[in-house]
Amino acid sequence: MSSLQTASSRTPGDTGIIGKTLFYILLVIGALVSIFPFYWMFVIATNDRGAVFHIPPMLSIGGEFLNNFQRVLERTDFFRALLNSLFVSSMVTVSVVFFCTLAGYAFAKYDFPLKNALFYFVIATLFVPTQLSVLPTYIIMAKLHWIDTYKALIVPAMVNAFGIFWMRQYISTAVHSELIESGRIDGGGHFRIFWSIAIPVITPAMATLGILNFMNVWNDFFWPLVVLKNSEHFTIQIALQQLFSNRDGLDYGMVMSATFTATLPLLIVFLLFSRWVIAGLTSGAIKS
Repeated sequence: MSSLQTASSRTPGDTGIIGKTLFYILLVIGALVSIFPFYWMFVIATNDRGAVFHIPPMLSIGGEFLNNFQRVLERTDFFRALLNSLFVSSMVTVSVVFFCTLAGYAFAKYDFPLKNALFYFVIATLFVPTQLSVLPTYIIMAKLHWIDTYKALIVPAMVNAFGIFWMRQYISTAVHSELIESGRIDGGGHFRIFWSIAIPVITPAMATLGILNFMNVWNDFFWPLVVLKNSEHFTIQIALQQLFSNRDGLDYGMVMSATFTATLPLLIVFLLFSRWVIAGLTSGAIKS
């Protein structure tokens, strides 16, 4: 009888507080699980090369980071590679966001012959394995004498099917046709309407596409390995690969210090654009 009275005495507010508390506890646990690999990488980067084999796993931060990173600088032109990756990733991201937004806007708000067939063809290219395009793309780059240049990394990646699909879907729901018609009535041209009306509305989707593309280009290893020959043009992923060729055994402290430093630009970019990225990814999830 007493248990029934206790259960009946609980208010909906108490149940809500308990549920919210459990929810935040799960979020904290998930955050800790997600952060732990990055933290452990930093721990190994700040200890000697044998710390990775320590049992139980070492969790305390050491003081060997500068020494480990000094060996990175002796074996690779790390900061040059970092700047190369930053330049290539930034150029590709800007071009992808611009051209994919234009294409997505055209597919979403304009009617033209074979519109649907062309869009389905663009989507179909997503099912083609990337490895199949390596040889023809390499031949084209060779014909243009772009091998071992930044153009071989930037130009083939200036637009992609996923970006067109992403922007087309977002613009279809976010940019209302009434706004476009109002702009036309006011005498605005096609590009003026796109720039003044559509762009402010779809900024979250553009930021999301930008950060996803930046991360993809930054982490790309295979294509730069194929087309780059001169170490002055190496991106950060190629520079990191050079650290694994060590006759004396793999120096995990050195590798982790370089990897940790190479990851920092990604974290900075994400933190700068996180507000727009979250808004873009959650758009449409909550209806008013």
